[in-house]
Amino acid sequence: MQIRSITLSTSLPQVMGILNVTPDSFSDGGQHNTLQAALEQARAMEAAGATIIDIGGESTRPGAPDVNLDEELARVVPVVEALRAQSDIVISIDTSKAPVMREALAVGGDLINDVRALQEPGCREVVAEYGVPVCLMHMQGQPRTMQANPHYEDLFTDIENFFTQQIAACEAAGISRDKILLDPGFGFGKTLEHNYQLLNELERFHRFNMPLLVGMSRKSMIGNLTGQPVDKRLAGSLAVATIAALKGAQIIRVHDVEETADVVKVASYMNTL
Repeated sequence: MQIRSITLSTSLPQVMGILNVTPDSFSDGGQHNTLQAALEQARAMEAAGATIIDIGGESTRPGAPDVNLDEELARVVPVVEALRAQSDIVISIDTSKAPVMREALAVGGDLINDVRALQEPGCREVVAEYGVPVCLMHMQGQPRTMQANPHYEDLFTDIENFFTQQIAACEAAGISRDKILLDPGFGFGKTLEHNYQLLNELERFHRFNMPLLVGMSRKSMIGNLTGQPVDKRLAGSLAVATIAALKGAQIIRVHDVEETADVVKVASYMNTL
């Protein structure tokens, strides 16, 4: 899959830098919620090796409250527009709202990254209209309640069935199959064991022949094992990023871009041997 100047490949994963323009994201909420601060962080991540910037205006951490449409538009669209004026980097829009998708794509967005897999009203239609790539993520439940009691009849079968259904719905809406990426949704309605089962057998999802995006950076799946607070989870984050890269993830979504870019280079070389 080609997105602007990058080609998604299992041989060299792309590093997606996380840019939360929110006051309440679990790791960096409030740090980049002015236009200038957001732009500075985006350009710093680009310089550090990110080839994609993922801009989100609504926290999806466990228990997060919903953000109204006007507020999310005000947070996201100016940043997308300003960053596009400064850079040719791939801009991903982390949203589940069709109007945010539409306005962000209109001012320069390249990719939709939706934790609700385009299931909200109007989302598939917007993506089909613009013909942009989209990442469909698996989530059991909703952010407010997803970690209450995650349960699966069979973890992989349930997630694979979800992907099959959502891919079919996208194709029926006019979204080309070769525009779809998949994300198993680490930390979204998953126990600690679920998360590491998914990571251990991540390559199973290659059967869809679609690029895989993974996001584990600084999450509780790391903190619950290491006992480290959010701001001290770099080592654990690099460990899981390494495993994901070795298992063929095409995009790794992270807070710590420079360090992850080095990990990706080493893992990619290992994949050539």
